[in-house]
Amino acid sequence: MEYRILGNTALKLSTITYGAFAIGGNMWGGNEKKDSIDAIHASLDNGVTSIDTAPFYGFGLSEEMIGEALKGKDRSKVQLLTKFGLVWDGSNKGKGEFFFEAENEGKTIPVFKFTSKENIIKELEESLKRLKTDYIDLLQLHWPDATTPISETMEALELLIRQGKIRAGGVSNYTLDQMHEAQKTIALASDQVSYSMLNREIEKDLIPYAIENNIGIIAYSPMERGLLTGKYFKEGKLKNSDHRNGYFSQFDLEKVKTFLEKITPVAESKNASLSQLVLRWTTLQKGITIVLAGARNAEQALANAQAMSFDLSHEELAFINSALSEI
Repeated sequence: MEYRILGNTALKLSTITYGAFAIGGNMWGGNEKKDSIDAIHASLDNGVTSIDTAPFYGFGLSEEMIGEALKGKDRSKVQLLTKFGLVWDGSNKGKGEFFFEAENEGKTIPVFKFTSKENIIKELEESLKRLKTDYIDLLQLHWPDATTPISETMEALELLIRQGKIRAGGVSNYTLDQMHEAQKTIALASDQVSYSMLNREIEKDLIPYAIENNIGIIAYSPMERGLLTGKYFKEGKLKNSDHRNGYFSQFDLEKVKTFLEKITPVAESKNASLSQLVLRWTTLQKGITIVLAGARNAEQALANAQAMSFDLSHEELAFINSALSEI
């Protein structure tokens, strides 16, 4: 495993970071608690020291399971990354920006983006309780909220850093303009954004800005929610409640399938899976600090960690990029 410093902070994170969205269950067709906790343990046992989660993942369930999984572990050797700003329980009292309706246990739940100072402080305390810790290593805004001034949100992060409740403050899903505005109040640690072989838009302006300003980039959905594993083309069936049924429709699936077939020999030459090859490629892209990889069981977690066990030559990277250009 490699470890990288996040932006302008003192945080040293594992290049492959455990992404805990799927173990929350909601939007992923459910989950198995034992398998989820085993996945976290397997990650820690194989060099993955950083875990990224959010209150919204499973409506608190993901954070709770992480807290349970870390019981008895040395907290100083684990970096906890969580978020704030998605509210679903009505505590926003009609404020904020409506986002979407989520399904949970057969119920439809309205979710709002709400990043007021008061709400951030409230959410942090709830996360600390669920995670069974007294500080968060990186607290991130989950999605921009058009109803709250960016300066107010950033001031809340500054306050929490001064209080010692968080070690660093970052954002997720921020555009370049929003980053510029946030930087007027706080030196951001990072921006967590969607990035994959099939989604490289941030290379145009966000990554150059992040490099110039020493801001970390945390890449999420590097596997495009499982599409780049290749399994979808062999199995093809997802549970009806799985959001990926609609998500995958944005891609030219035939071209994606052809691309994966082209790069499979590279993976085989490394004794690696397609998933591991895709993860390793992502970690080697300019400006990418760490890469999130989800796992629902110990086997998947081990495979993710082992993606850092091999390297890719300039020639191999050029071959992959050439094949990508044909999608």
